Amino acid sequence: MCAAEELSRRRRFGCIWLTFTESDIAITTFRELGVLPEICDALERAGITTPFAIQEMTLSVALMGTDLIGQARTGTGKTLAFGIPVLQRSVAQHDPDYAELPQGKPQALIVAPTRELALQVSNDLHLASKDRGLRVLTVYGGVGYDTQLDALQAGVDIVVGTPGRLIDLMNRKALDISHVHALVLDEADEMLDLGFLPDVERLLRQTPETRQTMLFSATMPAAIVALARTHMRHPMNIRAESSYDTTMVPATAQFIYLAHDLDKPEIIGRVLQAEDAGKIIVFTRTKRAAQRVADDLAERGFATSALHGDMAQIAREKALTKFREDKLRVLVATDVAARGIDVAGVSHVINYSCPEDDKAYVHRIGRTGRAGASGIAITFVDWADLHRWKMINKTLDLPFDEPVETYSTSEHLFHDQGIPPGTKGRIKDPEPQAEKPRSDRSGRGERSGRGGERTSERPARNRSRSRTRSGQPLDGGSAAPVTASVATVAAEAGDGESRPARSRSRRRRRSGGAGGEGKPAAAETA
Repeated sequence: MCAAEELSRRRRFGCIWLTFTESDIAITTFRELGVLPEICDALERAGITTPFAIQEMTLSVALMGTDLIGQARTGTGKTLAFGIPVLQRSVAQHDPDYAELPQGKPQALIVAPTRELALQVSNDLHLASKDRGLRVLTVYGGVGYDTQLDALQAGVDIVVGTPGRLIDLMNRKALDISHVHALVLDEADEMLDLGFLPDVERLLRQTPETRQTMLFSATMPAAIVALARTHMRHPMNIRAESSYDTTMVPATAQFIYLAHDLDKPEIIGRVLQAEDAGKIIVFTRTKRAAQRVADDLAERGFATSALHGDMAQIAREKALTKFREDKLRVLVATDVAARGIDVAGVSHVINYSCPEDDKAYVHRIGRTGRAGASGIAITFVDWADLHRWKMINKTLDLPFDEPVETYSTSEHLFHDQGIPPGTKGRIKDPEPQAEKPRSDRSGRGERSGRGGERTSERPARNRSRSRTRSGQPLDGGSAAPVTASVATVAAEAGDGESRPARSRSRRRRRSGGAGGEGKPAAAETA
C-alpha cells in the first residue's frame, strides 16, 4: 500500500488505525523509502541501513507532513521514526529557502519526559544530521541556564527538551516556538504518569495550528488518546506489531523469583557471573535503595554506579557515559531513569523491587532485548508485594502467577541463569577493618592493660602543693611533696591550739535574718 493511497484513505475516513506485523513488511532500505542521501550516508557510517517495522511504516507517512500516532514496543527504533522526518523537513543553512525563515528560531520541537531520554534523542539526531548541518540543542533541568541561553541566542534549528525547562525558557522570552513546523511528543504515556500533561498542553498552544504533530509511545492510555484528538488533525495511528508484542519484547526471557530482601544482593552478585552476563541494569523503587544497592555491589567487587534524582546532572551523565563505554558493569537506577537508558549490550534487567504497575514493568524490562537482540529480565517479588505482582501478571497475561521461592543457594537459580556451580556473590574479599588505637577520652594516653603503666610520652603532673587543703600556707611558703602536705594537714587537724576548728554553723537564714546558735547577728559581729 503506497503512501498516496494511505493519505487518500486518511482524508476520506479521518483517523485510520492500522496494525502491521513484521511479516507484512518487506525488507527495504532508507534510501528506498525516500530519505535524503545526506541522512542515509550518515546512518550508513554508523552501520544503520535497514529500518525497523515502525520506521518503515511511519516514514512514508511522516515525510509527507501527516499527523500520526506511532505505537510499538520499546527498543524498536521509534527515535529515528520521527527523527528522520523532522530532519528531512527542516531547512538547513545551506538550503536556498533558509533566508526566508525567521532567523535563529527553532523549526522543530521534540518533547521528552526525562533528561536521559532527551539526551538519547539528541544524540540520534546529531548522528543522522551530521551531513545536513542542522543545529540541534538539548535543554533540560538540573544544569545552568547560561549555555542553553547562549545557544538559543546564537540560533538553533531543532530543540529537544523536557517540559519543565522548555516552559522556563519560554517564560524568560528566550525560546520562541511560534514558528515550528513539527512537534513531537516522545513517550507521551510517561509524561502523563509524571504529571507533565498540563505543561505539554501549554506547549501545544504556543505552536502554530498548521504544524505537523507526531506522538510516539509504547502504551496508549485514554488521556493520551484524548490529547491526540484535541491537538492533532486526523492522525494516522500505526501499530508496527500485534498488541502483545507492542508492549512486551518477545526476545526477552522473563524470570520471577520470590526473594528475601537481604538475599537479593547475593543473588545479583551470582547472576553477574553467569555465562552470558554482560551489562546489567538494576531497578529500585526509591533513590535511597538505588544508592544502597550500588554501594553494596561495588563493595563486592563489581564496577557499579547509581543513577537517581539526588545525583547532580553531571554525575548522572558521567555514569551513563561510562556505562555505554563499558567502564561500568552495573547501573542501579530508579524508574524515572528507565525511559532514557538506551544502551547496547544490556544482557540483563533486574527488578530489585517489584514494579508499581504493568506499565512500569514493561518499560523496565524494555531496557534489554533492544534492536532485535535477546535479553533476560529478572524480577524479585517480596512477600508483601505478592498481590501487586499478581495484578501485573494478570494485566499482561503472563504465566507467572505463583513466583518460585528463590534463594542465592537455590539450584533452579543456577540452572535458570547459567551460573557455574560454586559461584559466590562477590569477586573481591571484603576489606578488613583497620584497628583504631584505643585512646583515653580524657587525653591522658593509653594504658597497657588494667592497672598497667602509662604508655604515653606525656610527663607526670607535678603534684606538689604550696598550701594545705584548708588554705593555710605551708612553712616557708615553698612547695612540698604531696605526702608532706598531707602530713601537715593531719598535724594541724590534731592541734586544737594552732588553728581553731572551722565553724560550719549558718550565719544567716535563707530569708536574710540573723542565724547562728540563738545569738543576734550584731553580737556575733562584735
